[in-house]
Amino acid sequence: MDFQLDDDQRLVRDGARKLARSFSDEYWAECDDKHQFPWDFYNAFARGGWLGIAIPEKYGGGGQGIFEAALLLQEVAASGAGMNGCSTMHLTIFGLNTIVKHGSEQLREEVLPAAADGSLHVCFGVTEPDAGTDTTRVSTFARRTTGGYVISGRKVWITKAGDSQKMVLIARTTRREEVARPTDGMSLFLIDIDPDHVQLQAIPKMGRNAVASYEVFIDDYFVPESARIGEEGEGFRYLLDGLNPERILLAHEALGIGRAAIERAVRYAKERVVFDRPIGQNQGIAFPLAEAATRLDAAELMARKAAWCYDNGLSCGREANMAKWLCADAGFAAADRAIQTLGGMGYAKEYHVERYFREARILRLAPVSQEMVLNFVSTHVLGLPKSY
Repeated sequence: MDFQLDDDQRLVRDGARKLARSFSDEYWAECDDKHQFPWDFYNAFARGGWLGIAIPEKYGGGGQGIFEAALLLQEVAASGAGMNGCSTMHLTIFGLNTIVKHGSEQLREEVLPAAADGSLHVCFGVTEPDAGTDTTRVSTFARRTTGGYVISGRKVWITKAGDSQKMVLIARTTRREEVARPTDGMSLFLIDIDPDHVQLQAIPKMGRNAVASYEVFIDDYFVPESARIGEEGEGFRYLLDGLNPERILLAHEALGIGRAAIERAVRYAKERVVFDRPIGQNQGIAFPLAEAATRLDAAELMARKAAWCYDNGLSCGREANMAKWLCADAGFAAADRAIQTLGGMGYAKEYHVERYFREARILRLAPVSQEMVLNFVSTHVLGLPKSY
């Protein structure tokens, strides 16, 4: 692994940084306060060809890897856009990866060019109220019928569903008690969000309010067989081509939020004068900021390794999960330290670090909790008995 970015990767990083930073913190605060999707931002990145960065060139995309997509999203988050900015596009990147790898040619031609140019919005329907992170217990069921399937079920925490036309959906096609392994018998579908069969209910939440999350109710929805992605019953295996990139990308978003928070805190520590000296001159302020920066740099190494492993076709479950844990922890700690540095003003919306804090907190829960990552490492890395 080469730690030096090549020329193309530097262009990705620098171009994303320039465009993202053309949208101010005040723009993002207003979108967050008004619960308003950031269309100006989204359309600017669509015009620039950024949305299809990981979609193959033959379908109108950039043909880049998850590494380059991670650079893009880290710069978006670091600009002050945070999760509000990244969530407009990261689902298109990792959610459609399953179609790139396993979808039919017809499905790729139908979906990928429109996603790449920004005219098609797609959300990712996995989690359920009674399944949580145990995906093998999803109860949404797709019953085979003439010409296709009839789907019924419920999903929760589905980001961007209200602004999407389609959903990548996982459902059981064989009951859990009827399969040899819990991961068998699930299938992936790409469905239209048809209001006659799919009802949405927004979830009031703590942060990232410019991009809503929804409960989704699906009732006796017929979809043709062509809506299925790949082979029936192989959905969980296909899903991993979305889940590992998701962990890698959101790890980089956590890094970006942490960088934005430290940047704000350092600027304030240089400018704020108390007892005739800038507060950044005091080790009680300087050392915690230095530690936060050090932890961000260390976490970034694991995130870069995870992206490199994925793009090179190597097993990356260990790296992707560890990167998510380390980056989420470092990003949240940096945001918390920024608030502490600003003192009372850190609690005020004027300085934006409270928004970074709220958005950094999400990443210790999603896309998988810190505790579930440690369960994975305990069992699959250390070989300890499964605890659940």
